[in-house]
Amino acid sequence: MNDELDELKTRYERLSLLHQVSQVIHSTLEPREAFRLILSEAVRLMRATSGSIALLNPTTGFLEIEISHGLPPQAGELKLRAGEGITGWVARTGQPALVHDVRRDPRYIRVRPSARSELAVPLEVNGEVRGVINVDSDELAAFTPDDQKLLQDLAFQAARVIHNAWLYEQLRLKARLFESLVKVGQTINSTINLDDALSAVTRETCQLMRAKMCSLLLLDESREWLDLRASFGAGPAYLSKPRLGVNDSLLGVLIRRQKALQVENVQVSTRYQNVEVARQEGLVSLLSVPLVFRGQAIGALSVYTADLHVFSNEEIRILSALADLSAIAIEKARLYEQVVDMEEQLRHGEKLSALGLLAAEVAHEIRNPLTVMKMLYHSLDLRFPEADLRARDVRVIGEKMDLLNRIVEQILDFARHTEPVLQPVDLNQVIDDLRLLIRHKLRHQNIELVTHLAPGLPKLMADATQLEQAFLNLILNASEAMPQGGTLTIQTRAERPSRRSQPPKHIQVEFKDTGCGLKPDQQRKLFHSLLATTKSKGTGLGLAIVARVVEAHRGTIKVNSRAGQGATFLLKFPVG
Repeated sequence: MNDELDELKTRYERLSLLHQVSQVIHSTLEPREAFRLILSEAVRLMRATSGSIALLNPTTGFLEIEISHGLPPQAGELKLRAGEGITGWVARTGQPALVHDVRRDPRYIRVRPSARSELAVPLEVNGEVRGVINVDSDELAAFTPDDQKLLQDLAFQAARVIHNAWLYEQLRLKARLFESLVKVGQTINSTINLDDALSAVTRETCQLMRAKMCSLLLLDESREWLDLRASFGAGPAYLSKPRLGVNDSLLGVLIRRQKALQVENVQVSTRYQNVEVARQEGLVSLLSVPLVFRGQAIGALSVYTADLHVFSNEEIRILSALADLSAIAIEKARLYEQVVDMEEQLRHGEKLSALGLLAAEVAHEIRNPLTVMKMLYHSLDLRFPEADLRARDVRVIGEKMDLLNRIVEQILDFARHTEPVLQPVDLNQVIDDLRLLIRHKLRHQNIELVTHLAPGLPKLMADATQLEQAFLNLILNASEAMPQGGTLTIQTRAERPSRRSQPPKHIQVEFKDTGCGLKPDQQRKLFHSLLATTKSKGTGLGLAIVARVVEAHRGTIKVNSRAGQGATFLLKFPVG
């Protein structure tokens, strides 16, 4: 009867312990606290002398003591390979070990000279051994199969701690990754400077991966050399190292294969080109992933650690995601360069067009007085003897007036070739393209661009290039009127006849700014001539060009403005 009572008491105590351990596991995210409770209670219930929980280090592959109870201080430095000692044997086989006399077991590695018996069971997470929990005693045959079952139950609880800690670490890592991606994304969206964006990428990558150094290398135009473009944590030796050749370097293999690579220790690797630099900088393990742009590798993003480290698949995915962001930054910078080039070409075309229109007006203004001069010259009927020097002067005057007339006609003939080439044009698309073109310029001037483009507008028979030129001039004119920033609103709409069922007859485009506005006398002169300007600076050609383009498209342009209250330009084009 007493034996049954003692057995029930022991069973109750063990169940109570398991319940207590379970509550601790669910109430804390600190694994060492749970491990300490599990181990101390295991030692107490089994009347053991000492105990430990050893975990496998995924980087080195060694079993390292995480928590100990009753072991000498130097035991914490003990590292065992899988298969080494009783603990290592349990880790390798995944089987428990109940040893009644450790002196008779060849696997035993002495940690405490007085130890006589040992019990060790594996810690398994999802079928994979992650560590070992063991207890030992100074007495022979101190542990029973019931003790083994209890320790296995405790190991199950400890494995849950490991699993929960791993899940927490993964969530924390993903949160940090998301935060880093957001930061890098914000930097890329807020800057058009490629160096700033890539510096942000290397900085966030180094901090996220807990690396010693991060570098980003790009291929040069010949695609034969890799040049350092950005880095974080790099010292003088790394920054001054020679450029890498694609055909004879480790990263060149990465570029050709477009697959991630890692080196466990670059200080002793025969594949790594700058071993001495790695030693000077304290760089050990390397992970590098390719930067891929439109299916083609354009560079490499690399991280180095200060200690031996085996990079996990999750770390490779993280670095690859950051490499993708780097490629986006590079693509954005290149697109912006193309936009700037397009804007310069458009500006150049605008200047040439303005010069053509100006030349035509000048020629027209010259031809009128020239015609009068020729009429007066012929009416004078100046005749002098051949020997008189004035006869030669009269002949030269006539010849030069004829030459001037031919030059004027040539200029006018050339100007006539600028007539619009009419094709079906989507007006909303023209404005969308311009929005891409000038968005950075307006942003730098602190000008907000707002567009209200009516859907389903009919296409105009127009010259898209000339319309772009006219609209660009209106936008630039508005930006000059808002030197301190403001809002530019562009709106399109269809003007329908009284009977709503009929198709629209006109399309209206409105440019409204919040700038300094125009005085009445400025408005009267606004579109009259290329040779008159309302501006205190500049040539004043822009709005005259707009008027000429609108007129060439059978349209009208009006301005509504008050000084200090902005200006609204309303363009109306006929449909069909």
